[in-house]
Amino acid sequence: MAIPTTYTAAVLLCVLTMILWGSWANMLKLGGKWRFELFCYDFAIGALLCAMIASFTVGTYGSEITFLDNLTIVRKTQILFGFAGGAVFTIANMLLLAAISVAGLSVAFPIGIGLGLVIGVVWNYAIKPQGNPLYLFSGAAVVMTAIVVTALAHRIATPKVKRPTKVSSAPLPPPAPSALKGILLSVFAGILMGSFYPLVELGKEGDIEMGPYPIGFVFACAIFGMTFLFNLYFLNLPVQGKPLSILDYFSGTTKQHLLGWGGGAMWYGGTISNFVAASAPAEANVGPAVSFALGQGAALVSTLWGLLVWKEFAKAPGKAKKLIWLAVLLFVGGLALISIAPLFKK
Repeated sequence: MAIPTTYTAAVLLCVLTMILWGSWANMLKLGGKWRFELFCYDFAIGALLCAMIASFTVGTYGSEITFLDNLTIVRKTQILFGFAGGAVFTIANMLLLAAISVAGLSVAFPIGIGLGLVIGVVWNYAIKPQGNPLYLFSGAAVVMTAIVVTALAHRIATPKVKRPTKVSSAPLPPPAPSALKGILLSVFAGILMGSFYPLVELGKEGDIEMGPYPIGFVFACAIFGMTFLFNLYFLNLPVQGKPLSILDYFSGTTKQHLLGWGGGAMWYGGTISNFVAASAPAEANVGPAVSFALGQGAALVSTLWGLLVWKEFAKAPGKAKKLIWLAVLLFVGGLALISIAPLFKK
């Protein structure tokens, strides 16, 4: 199994995670009117295919212990933790996609992923303390401030639609999503998003350590299986729009399906890079708290996509624009503190 042997290589893998985790949701945006509930199926397929390729290539060659060897000798409870982590991530990711559909990338990611970062840093540090706690928790506090600022910016930017008071025979337009809905979806996504990574860390621990490629494969299998279960709720009780049938999946174009598979593959590429970085030997190890936190810098990347490419705040009031850019600066500061935490170990 390919594992980084230097601290620089491990940090570069975390940066790759940040880029891929922060960019995959663009595939949903590029799909046009393709609903996120249907996108989820292609996402799960793409993630599983990428997991299989990674496991039987870099997870198999270059080491005496292969992906399959490791998977067959670890305890069943370790596999169960890995599967549980995938299940928690699945529902968190669906809520995140729902938040993107309602509020956009520049709101859903900073709030959802940012909150997940804060929870994950605290929980991962409790399980496996690594890095200077002062820098870690100061960085987490700054990120938490950025989340609050983002929520305020979204609240100001969301137009308040007034319903007509005069009686008219014309049908009323559907109500616009409220700012609160996007914020709440992002918050619930963030709470769960911060909980899956510690489950992965618990799955690694045992008499025989479970490597990143085996647990990544189990994680992807959980995403594939749980998507079909959890998505029944979102299909029948959508957060926006009319209910859907699973048969609506087959109405998608080839481009929309390929975008979904690409999104899942991009996400898993970032995930396995993160898992591998967290499994580096002691002299190169950045630790799960830091590797997770740097990966969750995806919130910053996706916010920039939303602001600069998708122009999600283009029509927002000036105050909202200033607040969202302030949130970006706060994220940069928080991530900087977290990233240097391993260099000042106590």
